[in-house]
Amino acid sequence: MRVYLDEDISPKVAAIARGLCGLDVISAHDIGALEWDDDVQLRYAADQNRCIVTRNRDDFIAATVSAYEAQGPHAGVLIVPRTLPNDHFSAIAAALCAHAARFPDGLRPYTLDFLRRPA
Repeated sequence: MRVYLDEDISPKVAAIARGLCGLDVISAHDIGALEWDDDVQLRYAADQNRCIVTRNRDDFIAATVSAYEAQGPHAGVLIVPRTLPNDHFSAIAAALCAHAARFPDGLRPYTLDFLRRPA
């Protein structure tokens, strides 16, 4: 699974996930994409064949519907729920690793899923 973290996820999560499970993850912070519109973020992730990970649930649900209607590129959206606070970097990284283990080939296009805290 290849992952792209939206700007609302700390780049610390990417660094931890790389070290924890070798996850192929990049961050909007890593590539200087901090002010890109959601549609641009989604398209970039899809063009890179990366599932986008975000806390911005409502906007990315709408962007997914728009991408589906236009049959635009999409590599899945993984939403970080409020139950995983933004400053719990290691917990988010562990949840990403667990998700990647369940979906090693990534999410199907136009899929929306929610990250779960690992047991």
